Amino acid sequence: MAKQEIKLETLRHSTAHVMAKAAKRLFPKTALGIGPVIEDGFYYDFDTKKAISSDSFPLIEEEMRRIIAAHELFKKEYLSISQALALFKKLKEPYKIELIRDLAKKGAKKVSIYRTGTDFLDLCAGPHVRNTADIPHNAFKLIKAAAAYWRGDEKNPQLKRIYGTIFFSNDKLAGELNRLEEIEKRDHKKLGRDLDLFTFSELIGSGLPLWTPKGTIIRTLLDEFIWKLRETRGYERVEVPHITKKELYEISGHWEKFKDELFKITTREGHLFAMKPMNCPHHIQIFKRRPWSYRELPQRYANTTMVYRDEQTGELSGLSRVRCITQDDAHVFCRNGQAKKEMMNIWDIIDTFYGAFGFELTIRVSLHDPKKQKRYLGDKKTWRLAETELIDLAKSRGARAPLARGEAAFYGPKIDFLAKDSLGRKWQVATIQLDMNLPERFDITCIDEQGKTERLVMIHAAIMGSIERFLSILIEHFAGDFPVWLAPVQVRIIPVSERHKDYAETVRTLLSEKNIRVEVASGDTTIGKAIRSGELSKIPYLAVVGDREAEAKTVSVRERKQTELRSMSPRDLAEVIRAKRPF
Repeated sequence: MAKQEIKLETLRHSTAHVMAKAAKRLFPKTALGIGPVIEDGFYYDFDTKKAISSDSFPLIEEEMRRIIAAHELFKKEYLSISQALALFKKLKEPYKIELIRDLAKKGAKKVSIYRTGTDFLDLCAGPHVRNTADIPHNAFKLIKAAAAYWRGDEKNPQLKRIYGTIFFSNDKLAGELNRLEEIEKRDHKKLGRDLDLFTFSELIGSGLPLWTPKGTIIRTLLDEFIWKLRETRGYERVEVPHITKKELYEISGHWEKFKDELFKITTREGHLFAMKPMNCPHHIQIFKRRPWSYRELPQRYANTTMVYRDEQTGELSGLSRVRCITQDDAHVFCRNGQAKKEMMNIWDIIDTFYGAFGFELTIRVSLHDPKKQKRYLGDKKTWRLAETELIDLAKSRGARAPLARGEAAFYGPKIDFLAKDSLGRKWQVATIQLDMNLPERFDITCIDEQGKTERLVMIHAAIMGSIERFLSILIEHFAGDFPVWLAPVQVRIIPVSERHKDYAETVRTLLSEKNIRVEVASGDTTIGKAIRSGELSKIPYLAVVGDREAEAKTVSVRERKQTELRSMSPRDLAEVIRAKRPF
């Protein structure tokens, strides 16, 4: 098979099988978990008593090259459920047996397997390359080893996971390895600790981040930025409680949809409550506190608040996947004819916000799957109407809008915004959702021009989505070098010696009065070490003060990633910093 005819995804899938075969040869009593393709390559999970670490990689890679050089065929076969169970029982593969039984429960009558050569087979739907010779022997690399619970559930056995990647050429691989090295350096979990932004506590629990003073400054500034953008467009702030009676979520559909992810609370009187997984039903109750005239619409509510989801421990990761999610949530209640203008305004907010960080945005329109209508609220006609409006909205913005069938929220279609970061990765961030179903369920109406009741529509909008997840993206995007306006400490004043501390404190006071976030370095180190410390702390401006500066009432300023010093007054430095604030 010609290389250009092979998809990269297929190549990676086949390489994962080759890695699994190599591991089984080297560690014969190993049981196989799963081995999917992921965005940057592939992985495979193994249950083995053998200690597998990065030290094992050269041995595994050497065995993989032997398999590739043997030109072994990939051959697909179909087996009945009973045949497959008997086969994998003979092979002592308990995890494959569990997967086969799950497929049978879903109605499968047969399953497919792939053989690689004569001594390895795996439960797999494919596709694969024709022959191991189609896999470039010098363009793959095993990347890292990690622990992973089977199916992401901490109640299940902990397996050993090996990650790898492959490309069609060694040059492509080298470029990817450089990128992965940079990604590792920028890992938000490491930088968050190094920059003292957030922490976790075993006594509090997994997936529940604690924000330090510096991290809280960043969160607050991001929220203020979005609020300023919303405030000028007529939004009003609201607040809601964090626990709610079961009945609210039964009406909204969240109880059925998220019943396994809800944190449930039983009161002393026996009433069942839940920690809120969403805010929309609460905002609906605020809107429904009284009747509304069409003249009073739209009504726009904004609320930055936490929601809670009982994620499986094995799926939690730093700020990217947490159990308490801070949403910059907003809901607009309006007439159908007002929806397009409101969504245009939200789109403007999104463009302005992400433009401030240099993110390149693309979109997709996430639609429901009409073949699985039972998964969604409402009927097909209502869905078609809402989906058509979102597709037309994207066209009117001149945006290329691929359709993602089956990716809608259960109550309505949405436009998903994807931000491309400085490492070329795309992240789903903001959303605009048009909802015609919750207004039906909660009977959301106004009185129209004729004095009759009119059903309204509802727009859900989140700009960051999750502040935690957005910050994980932002930390890695900037490698911790936040824009000046967002840096927790904008200026560190470095006194040349002990006798310059008084002037350093005078400068600190002057800058603080101008709302500049500033600190004074301790004077118990050399200037060179103090500057190096400031660089490692990613502080945008280092201001050195000595005899000359004290006499002239100036500071010698070194800007981040620059080497020269500039002399300026504290007032001028404050103005330079204030001018960089986007709101």
